[in-house]
Amino acid sequence: MHDIKAIREDAAGFDAGLARRGIEPVSRELLAIDDQRRAALASQQELQAARNGLAKKIGEAKRAKADTAALEAEGARIRAELEALDKEGPRLDALLKDMLCRIPNLLDEAVPPGRDEADNKVLKEWGERREFGFAVKQHFEIGEALGLMDFGGAAKLAGARFTVLKGALARLERALGQFMLDVHTSEHGYDETTVPLLVNDATMFGTGQLPKFAEDLFRTTDGRWLIPTAEVSLTNLVAGEIVQASALPMRMTALTPCFRSEAGSAGRDVRGMLRQHQFYKVEMVSITTPEESEAEHERMTRAAETILERLELPYRRVLLCAGDTGFSAARTYDLEVWVPGQATYREISSCSNTRAFQARRMNARFRAGEGKPEFVHTLNGSGVAVGRALIAVLETYQNEDGSVTVPAALRPYMGGMERIGG
Repeated sequence: MHDIKAIREDAAGFDAGLARRGIEPVSRELLAIDDQRRAALASQQELQAARNGLAKKIGEAKRAKADTAALEAEGARIRAELEALDKEGPRLDALLKDMLCRIPNLLDEAVPPGRDEADNKVLKEWGERREFGFAVKQHFEIGEALGLMDFGGAAKLAGARFTVLKGALARLERALGQFMLDVHTSEHGYDETTVPLLVNDATMFGTGQLPKFAEDLFRTTDGRWLIPTAEVSLTNLVAGEIVQASALPMRMTALTPCFRSEAGSAGRDVRGMLRQHQFYKVEMVSITTPEESEAEHERMTRAAETILERLELPYRRVLLCAGDTGFSAARTYDLEVWVPGQATYREISSCSNTRAFQARRMNARFRAGEGKPEFVHTLNGSGVAVGRALIAVLETYQNEDGSVTVPAALRPYMGGMERIGG
């Protein structure tokens, strides 16, 4: 969320920043509401002072046995105006907050212009794409032929965009998650964390899912929300807190199911596991000082890249353009893994620096020594999406006889198994 004081100090700069996202200027409207709010507060203070002075006069008049009717009538008028302002102030506060919380983060200067993913900037590529001497299959063709991937059974249980994995493929999915957690905790300094999968409104608001993206979420009948990513739970652990600078950076990781309604994805990636309502993901979250956040962003992205390199999956790092950068992010790197069955790159990790945007929504701060508390910077990244890693492994390591070679990095997690099927 944005600071109205900062907008007042540089309204033109704020509007220019939003223009990079294709958003019309809003500072004039915001500041007009803020002016009304400030005026209401000033009037309230003046009336309270007048009421106090009038009470003194009424007391003096009563002691002098003078007529107090006019003074008491003035007191009633002031009381009525104060009662109106007692309602107007909170109304304007709520209106201003509602407007501010729907405005996305300002972009980093390095973010390139552009409207959508076609304008993203490829920064590097890693790995050699495998050459196949046979017709390449997609993951769902491989899984169904092995009898270990069941979309019909999942549809019977829950409808479209769900998958049942069986036997060695279920174990392979589990192995991927365990492998990622082990690398991030033992090599990258992240603390493994188990978090709630159901959260309240304030938690969803803190990381920017609410109010703007409610239709993308699943809500329970008791008013809680299923998390779309563990970023929500992990980041909000510092909500309302003042952390000592000596405790930063905080680095946390979690392997959780994630739940997304895919409200705007009708007709996209209908077949297979690419776009599911329920999937597993290893998430990384860092809480840092402003001075450390840019270096932490690079560090986090490298941690995610390490997973793909250990699995020997070709990928590329992409800097998202203005039109493709998410609501809360100031800058985002996507890692896109090569998917041979589709002969294209697909996003498998998204690493974002939100700077103080989420911290302001959560009121998450840090204190250096005896100094004044400042907002922390928050970062999040997929480390990586387990289901999409499974897709890439199946398609990259497929064999002509329908079997799948288990990547060397995963064999210790598969009981030494070197091949699935065949």
